[in-house]
Amino acid sequence: MAFSQTVINEAWARAGGKCECTRQNCPEHSTPRCGKVLDPANQRVGMKWHAHHLTAQAAGGSDSLSNCQILCVECHEQTQSYGA
Repeated sequence: MAFSQTVINEAWARAGGKCECTRQNCPEHSTPRCGKVLDPANQRVGMKWHAHHLTAQAAGGSDSLSNCQILCVECHEQTQSYGA
């Protein structure tokens, strides 16, 4: 499955329109949180984002809000589960 639009909307609101990445090994940012401003319509190059499963579905992760994180594409590509 995938996140429902309701979960994505709630995660987007929680994120405040910014990337939520806090991974210390992520080369995309040098501060504790990426915080890149993202495009609400998810169309502008350099401002696109994905709804990311904190715990991958293959590892039993759910499609709940608590397992959803809004990440810029660049940070999402740095996760271990990207493209899996």
